[in-house]
Amino acid sequence: MDGSLPYVERLWVPASWWIVAVLLTGTLWLAFFAALPALVANVLGLVALALVAVGLLRFGALRVAVTDSSLLAGRATLPLWAVGSVVALSADQARALRGVASDASAFLVVRPYVPRAVRVEVADPQDPTPYWYVATRHPERLAAALEAARVTGG
Repeated sequence: MDGSLPYVERLWVPASWWIVAVLLTGTLWLAFFAALPALVANVLGLVALALVAVGLLRFGALRVAVTDSSLLAGRATLPLWAVGSVVALSADQARALRGVASDASAFLVVRPYVPRAVRVEVADPQDPTPYWYVATRHPERLAAALEAARVTGG
């Protein structure tokens, strides 16, 4: 967490994704090595590994933060004055809200490796979005930080 903000989290991909990515890239390198000259195979293998690493880093770099004036989820911003009720969701509640109980006009920040989330009601009558679903590894802490920021600054 960043000391200057009430709540900051990066939704990094888990280690298991890195292991699978390295193994799959190694398999691709082996296929290159069997079909191409060694130098070309090594270069292509390194390029593939670099592309996979950049992809995983970018996908996992999504930041969820609460500032003194807003909720940030990736590039999206919801001002605190527009934050309604905030509910920390269990894994089962989050799964339902991602699926059968979801609203098509809701704003979703989903990462498949993060099973829990918060549901943030949008209290702005001009905004057609009924709520934000924000994946987080610490839904109770995020909900508490949002409530505290709303009381003090929003």
